[in-house]
Amino acid sequence: MFRTLKYRPDFPHKGFASLEEARKWAQQFVYWYNEIHLHSGLNFVTPVQCHTGEHVAILEKRKNVYKEAKARHPERWSKGTRNWAPNEQVALNPMRDGGQTEVWRKS
Repeated sequence: MFRTLKYRPDFPHKGFASLEEARKWAQQFVYWYNEIHLHSGLNFVTPVQCHTGEHVAILEKRKNVYKEAKARHPERWSKGTRNWAPNEQVALNPMRDGGQTEVWRKS
């Protein structure tokens, strides 16, 4: 999240004029990050869509669209389509050495 934050085009690299301005910007960023930003690690759905279960129908629809597109124009596809299956588990900052990390599991 913090890497995404600092690379936003509207990130104020020269700082904020006040604490209130910083809070307002951060609140807008968190809303965008959770409700609008399509996360590659979540198969291009939002965290809110994952938490509400809406992502299952969205990813199923995408899978069908890609399957139909490949059937209509197989010459455009050298391999299979993207795996649009919902993630069973997502980690925030996954540990590369096998250590513990915070995870979100689909319930």
